[in-house]
Amino acid sequence: MTKNTFVLTVTTLVLATDQFSKWYVRRSVALYQQIPVLEPFFHITHVHNTGGAFSLFAGSNDGIRVPFFLGASLVAVGALLYFLRQVGAHERLLQFALAGVLGGALGNLVDRVTAGNVTDFLLLHYRGYYWPAFNVADSFISIGVTLLLLHSFWKPGRTEHLQEPHEAQGARRETSRDS
Repeated sequence: MTKNTFVLTVTTLVLATDQFSKWYVRRSVALYQQIPVLEPFFHITHVHNTGGAFSLFAGSNDGIRVPFFLGASLVAVGALLYFLRQVGAHERLLQFALAGVLGGALGNLVDRVTAGNVTDFLLLHYRGYYWPAFNVADSFISIGVTLLLLHSFWKPGRTEHLQEPHEAQGARRETSRDS
């Protein structure tokens, strides 16, 4: 499979899964209804997020908030496409990470354009502590960013650049003996 086909496949699967799951929740779960899935940790809960991550700017004026999030989403999609062009054909993990983030960004962008908000429905909690509700798109964005961060810290061959070749180490030892 070519790089472009792989990226398009992952992006499309993430976008389709996200949109289908949101459609199903909007159709089947009343707004603010909670359906226990795994007590006491996990519920399906239908909410609309007019803000960004963690409901950032949710209470802001629509005239500022909507253009801001649409513009930020378009810039993010453009940046992801740029970065994807830089990734080598053999770097599948990076392709997957960027395509997952791209699919997630597009999924939330579709919601913002069509509904003016993002449908969230996955709610994790424990003993009165709640993580903000999220969705499939958010999950793939988080997974992709985590993979990108891990990749930035661990790159195959990186330690080769940090170690001196054996000849240089030997020459340095000889020079220190002569002193």
